[in-house]
Amino acid sequence: MSELHQDEIIAREIAAGRDAPGALLPILHAIQNALGWIPPQATRMLADALLLSRAEVHGVITFYHHFRTHPPGRHVVQVCRAEACQAVGAARLEAHAKASLGVDYGETTADGAITLEPVYCLGNCACSPSVRIDDEIAGRVDCDGFDRIVERLRAEEVSA
Repeated sequence: MSELHQDEIIAREIAAGRDAPGALLPILHAIQNALGWIPPQATRMLADALLLSRAEVHGVITFYHHFRTHPPGRHVVQVCRAEACQAVGAARLEAHAKASLGVDYGETTADGAITLEPVYCLGNCACSPSVRIDDEIAGRVDCDGFDRIVERLRAEEVSA
């Protein structure tokens, strides 16, 4: 996607949300939902539109783990790190995920297919440990289950 097209989307989301109280967070969510990340020019555009400093906007973007400052891979896989998941093996699962994908949290595999992220509760505690694959939540995921998920994602890419 070109930077010009990104600018149009950012401007559209700012125009749609700028008059709402506490507009910054909802606009940031809208931009990330539309683009998958918060491009650097969004900081300047938001600061100008909302009469904030660029440091204030940057501070909000970098405070929340949810906001990405780099484009994600074609799939985002999140491993839940909340207490319920930690109690039943999430630490082992996240170590396995990092090793099998060859990336750390916040990084994307070399082929651009998968971005690995931590998440702090998917609300699926009864089925811990849980992961989210794009918009799909999976529970009781062990290392073998994680490998099957990754195989499925890669197979879908080959067939697409």
